[in-house]
Amino acid sequence: MWIFGWKGPSGFSACSTAEQVTQGIDGTGLTAIVTGASSGLGAETTRILALRAVHVIMAVRNMDAGRNAKEEILKEIPNAKIDVMELDLSSMGSVRKFASDYTELGRPLNILINNAGVMASPFTLSQDNIELQFATNHLGHFLLTNLLLETMKKTAHESKKEGRIVNLASEGHRFTYHEGIRFDKINDESGYNTIYAYGQSKLANILHANELARRLKEEGVEITANSLHPGAIVTNLLRHHSFIGAIANTVGKYVLKNVHQGAATQCYVALHPQVEGVSGEYFMDSNKAKPSIHAKDVELAKKLWDFSVDLTNQK
Repeated sequence: MWIFGWKGPSGFSACSTAEQVTQGIDGTGLTAIVTGASSGLGAETTRILALRAVHVIMAVRNMDAGRNAKEEILKEIPNAKIDVMELDLSSMGSVRKFASDYTELGRPLNILINNAGVMASPFTLSQDNIELQFATNHLGHFLLTNLLLETMKKTAHESKKEGRIVNLASEGHRFTYHEGIRFDKINDESGYNTIYAYGQSKLANILHANELARRLKEEGVEITANSLHPGAIVTNLLRHHSFIGAIANTVGKYVLKNVHQGAATQCYVALHPQVEGVSGEYFMDSNKAKPSIHAKDVELAKKLWDFSVDLTNQK
């Protein structure tokens, strides 16, 4: 049980659950994609959105795990509208195929929750020869978002409903390399630090949302983009640090959020009327929060955008 229960301006706190922050919200007619939806926060987010009558597409790397998670949700919510589609964010080819397949289906898209991620993994290169944490946590989501943006614009225009893009970042963004993003050393194994590399990728999630928000506002499009910290939670992200994971599992029920509380902020940002028209903000415990100085650097955000466009060959 989370010990800090004071409520912020939204009326919610760190101990609020995803069900509580979406209570009374009717998502009928909305369609959402949730990445990394087969377990942890992604599975709980899918459950809550489905509970609120949103049509959810679970974007998962492991299709069997995705189908199992879907079946568990259907046991609780028999009328839930859920589909499972394959997506490996560490592979640009997989991202492109997912976006292409989704576009061909002709479905609308109101909400995109960029939830999936890896944490503090040993130095590894992705299929596209890019450091794995940066490739999975930021670059895959950057490419996915750009490829689905026209569908979201069309949906917002035709439905007259605001689209929402939600990036799952982390307070870990404060623990990054001193320059913030190591543009010239993304694949530098000699200077690699598992924690700093994770922080770099989470900083990139915030910068991506901020720059996207700026561009969408400039374009006059009714789509918002925000980022958030879910809270300290025991999930399988800790699998690369077994000792830390063991301690977390032991003391977690006293000092860490559970999954129901951990998914609250992304469900709040994705669905709650209080967030309507709010864009380019960073949230924590279902309230606005202040990110690091690097995260508020407009020029750094623009540089990252251009860098990401180059890496994903979108020019």
